[in-house]
Order: sequence, then C-alpha cells, then structure tokens
Amino acid sequence: MKAIVQDEYGSADALDLRDIEKPEIDDDEVLIRVHAAGVNIADWAIMNGLPYVARPVYGLRKPKNPVRGSDVSGTVEAVGAGVTRLHPGDEVFGESVGSFAEYATGTEGKLAPKPANLTFEQAAAVPMAGLVALQALSDHGDVRAGQKILINGASGGIGTFAVQIAKSLGAEVTGVCSTRNMDMVRSLGADHVIDYSHENFTQMNQRYDFILDNVANHSMSELRGALTPEGTLVPNGGGFDNHWFASGGRMINAYALKRFVSHKLRPFLVSSKFEDLVPLKELIEAGKVVPVIDRTYPLSEASQAIRYVGEGHTRGKVVITL
Repeated sequence: MKAIVQDEYGSADALDLRDIEKPEIDDDEVLIRVHAAGVNIADWAIMNGLPYVARPVYGLRKPKNPVRGSDVSGTVEAVGAGVTRLHPGDEVFGESVGSFAEYATGTEGKLAPKPANLTFEQAAAVPMAGLVALQALSDHGDVRAGQKILINGASGGIGTFAVQIAKSLGAEVTGVCSTRNMDMVRSLGADHVIDYSHENFTQMNQRYDFILDNVANHSMSELRGALTPEGTLVPNGGGFDNHWFASGGRMINAYALKRFVSHKLRPFLVSSKFEDLVPLKELIEAGKVVPVIDRTYPLSEASQAIRYVGEGHTRGKVVITL
C-alpha cells in the first residue's frame, strides 16, 4: 500500500510517499480502508518531535510509528476476533493509527459510524477538532443555554466546531478572528464577531461565562479579566515556541493557579472515544454542525498539507483524500 512515511524527526521534507506492507491487526483492532484523513497541528508537532517532553510517547530518537496521521474516515476492511460492534463494509470515522495511507488500524472504542449526511472528506475533518470543542464546552465548561461565551480563534479547526456546538447548546456566542474570517464565523451562527486586529476583547467591558482560548495570544490574567467572577476558562492553545513543553506550560500554570482563584480553570487533554463521537454524529446529522474545510490535498501532497497547517492560518480543517 502507499503511505506517507517518516524515518526521522524533522520538517515536512522528512515525509516520503512509499509502498509499504499493509498493517496487520490484533484481536481488538479493525483494518480501515482510508478514504480521507484530517490533518491536525498535532501531526505537524509529532513530525517535528515536539514538544520534547512527549518524545517518550512518540519515540525518543525517531517516531515509533513511521506513518503520520490519526483522524480518519473510511470503510472497515477487516476486524479482529474480539471486535463486536463493527463489521467489514461499515463506513466509519474517528481516530486511527497511520491514516496518511491507503490502510490504517484502529480500535472500535475510537471509531463510530460515519454521519450519513457527510462525504468521507467532510467526516475526516471532524474527529480531533470536533472532540476538543465538544469536550471543552460540555464536559469541562458545562456550557448552558443563555450563557455568554467567547471562542478565541473561532475560524480555526476547533473554533469552527466550537461556535456551532455552543449555539446548539443555546449559548450567546462571540467569536474572535481575523478580518477576512468574520463573515464565515457569522455564517456558523456566532451572535457577535470581534476582529482581533482592531479590538482586544480582554480590554472591553463585556464579561463572559465561558472562554475557550485556542490562540494563546493573551496572558492568563488578561483572559480571566474578561470572565464573570465565577466564569470558566479552557486554555487550549499554546503554540510550539517552547520546544520542551509547548502548550503544556499553559496547562501546568492553569493547574497551579486554579486553587487560588474564583474562576474555574479547566485545562484538559482530548480523549478520543466512541461515547463522544456519537453525540457529534447526531449534531451533524441534525444539521446543527457542519465541518468547515479549507483545503484538500491528495496523498502525494501530504507534506504540503502538513506544512500549510503548521503555518497556523487555516480556515476550518485541511483534509487529505485518497
């Protein structure tokens, strides 16, 4: 099969399209014929071996798994002896191992039936970004109808899902983005849109019950200043200027600070699980959430796709098609 293979950490130039053996599956795994794969900033980070603190997980000197990609949509090709819910021929989406390839492996606990109203390309854009948005708002933010919430970085992969999910929960949503993305964020249902190049939401009079920060262009104290006295902040973004910890530094700061302030600080790591993919699927099939796709690339141009995502200016998601 054809796959995007990486022998050592480095830039997108380290990626190579090769013919390799089709992966084998264990008893609890399924083999997926990949139709499309979503590209995340995490793929760019792992490609570069960042942050360094995560290398015991990814591989100390080189990637443990040489094939990049996790977000996937496709058709189940085969199932292990212990798999009970999925069957060959099922159309699925979710998290896999090595989705930048013609075939990938996954477990049924991280896969769900593909939303019936989405193409494979659209479905591949959902898993990681959609789960981060859903878990931030529902599990960690407990966002409810009537609350005022703000999404900083509303036009990115996570932000576009967060705006729509927040509206489905009945919240009054403010999105922060660049000038060129304002109309797009409004079209997703945002009640108010702030152009960060002209206004600083942390210096305005409005206070929010919940802030999801996907950008990390304001300090924790500035963000807290934009919250109601008992508001909730989820500091999600962080960038990779700090090669050792990246966004983990903000998470550590939030954990250290949370016991001393009235605000609820809720840093978290996304958990890919069937139980959350199903609510996402239902929101999508109900027409309340629609994936936003910036660009698609063929598998042969996966290095260009990851390079583009690494620049940090995508509108929604980038998808690789097979």
